[in-house]
Amino acid sequence: MNDISGFEISTNQLSKRIINIKIKDNTIEKLIFPFKKFDLTAIEYKPFTRFTIAKSLDDLSQNQLSPLINKIVRERNLGCFIVSAQNKNSNIDDIFLVKLSTAIAHLIGNPNHDSMAGKFYARFHVKHEDKSDSYLRKAYTNMDLHTDGTYVKETTDWLLMTKLEEKNVEGGETAMLHLDDWEYCDELFNDPIGRQNFIWGSPKSKNIDYKVEHPVFSEDKSGKPQISYIDQFPEPKNMDQGVFLQKLSDSLEESKNKIITKLPVGSILVANNYFWLHGRKPFVVNKLLSRELMRIRGKFS
Repeated sequence: MNDISGFEISTNQLSKRIINIKIKDNTIEKLIFPFKKFDLTAIEYKPFTRFTIAKSLDDLSQNQLSPLINKIVRERNLGCFIVSAQNKNSNIDDIFLVKLSTAIAHLIGNPNHDSMAGKFYARFHVKHEDKSDSYLRKAYTNMDLHTDGTYVKETTDWLLMTKLEEKNVEGGETAMLHLDDWEYCDELFNDPIGRQNFIWGSPKSKNIDYKVEHPVFSEDKSGKPQISYIDQFPEPKNMDQGVFLQKLSDSLEESKNKIITKLPVGSILVANNYFWLHGRKPFVVNKLLSRELMRIRGKFS
């Protein structure tokens, strides 16, 4: 792919399906003023301000960024891009990253309300000690490959994750797998149990007071497999469903085609939620460990 105004575009070294988008230094400098116009309270309380900063970002690319990222995230052969600064920049702090992430998300679509955080995005820490009720914050447990939005009624077409901070961290690499690279996809996709409705719940921290039903697998318009799955939240109705889920979990984690990557602080990863799965490797034990992430997920415009 060719560079666009203010941005360098390249193919990720680990996968031809992932596109790297580097923001040039002068583009970051030009973003400072429009981003400072709105504080986080305004962005959280007034949805139209989010589209305003999204337009400011797109304008700096001469309106080339929006069509590019929409093409990438929708295209089956790709479906994922990573945005980061071309060089380290002192003007990039957590507030800047929240606004940049918000702008990118609103060039793609409309974020869902994140019930865990009570707004359109969530920020959460991973630390040495944890008393939460999900794998999200458990530093020393492998977070198995999964998709987001399995337990909510809202459509979840895409997911955005931003690394805001990282200190005293070893391990914790991001794991990803594209369905078309998964060795066991055809076998599991063609198993009729995967097309049955499964019950999906969630722990109390998610602040969702209902359950949903849907299959693990569905088809896109071309008949290709789509997946909606996370290991912690399905409630199998019988032995067949339970055994199927175990086989699915094992075959995902055993895949030799997983991409394992260490994303630097400031990286923004966006992936199609229907054919990309993501996870996280365990951290090495450290009492001073600290990582803060931001999450936005939503539907296409």
